Amino acid sequence: MASYLPIADDEKGHELDLFCVPKHYENDLDKVIIPHGLIMDRTERLARDIIRDMGGHHIVALCVLKGGYTFFADLLDYIKALNQNSDKSVPLTVDFIRVKSYCNDKSTNSVKVIGGDELSNLSGKNVLIVEDIVETGRTMETLLSLLSECNPKMVKVVSLLVKRTPRSSGYRPDYIGFEVPDAFLVGYALDYNEYFRDLSHICILNDQAKEKYKV
Repeated sequence: MASYLPIADDEKGHELDLFCVPKHYENDLDKVIIPHGLIMDRTERLARDIIRDMGGHHIVALCVLKGGYTFFADLLDYIKALNQNSDKSVPLTVDFIRVKSYCNDKSTNSVKVIGGDELSNLSGKNVLIVEDIVETGRTMETLLSLLSECNPKMVKVVSLLVKRTPRSSGYRPDYIGFEVPDAFLVGYALDYNEYFRDLSHICILNDQAKEKYKV
């Protein structure tokens, strides 16, 4: 089972005024729940674990857009640093796919995959899927099902966050950064209707903001 850093359900978080938060979001957030520095430290360790397990193979890193792009970039920076400073290095190429399953703060029953026609290029490859958050698990299960039809050699999934929720299908990624409460989280490229991607820390969105940015 993947190791992870748990964030408790009763985690009080940190006051916003202890951190640099964009002024335009100050009234939209309850707390900082995972500061940026902690995200970076945990991401560095995930990179080390991935190289340890997959380091004997050429890896195709598949970024799940849009929310995964910041985690993807930081994770690959740490993997590149390990490549440059260790006796064992691994060839690394990248690809991108977009998956959408949310409207406002609700997960829809349908999962839309954009770019799925290009998955055929992953046949026979060692694939690392990089995701920002796994909630119910249905989105990732759909993507893995599509990917299996293309016959990759190996598939591993790394997710920065896994949410504890009664709606979970039971799916767990191979690598997990943090296990988090069943709250709506934004920041570090996690969005609410495209807002809050420009927030460095992971924060809890307040109810007023859900109405303010609702589509």
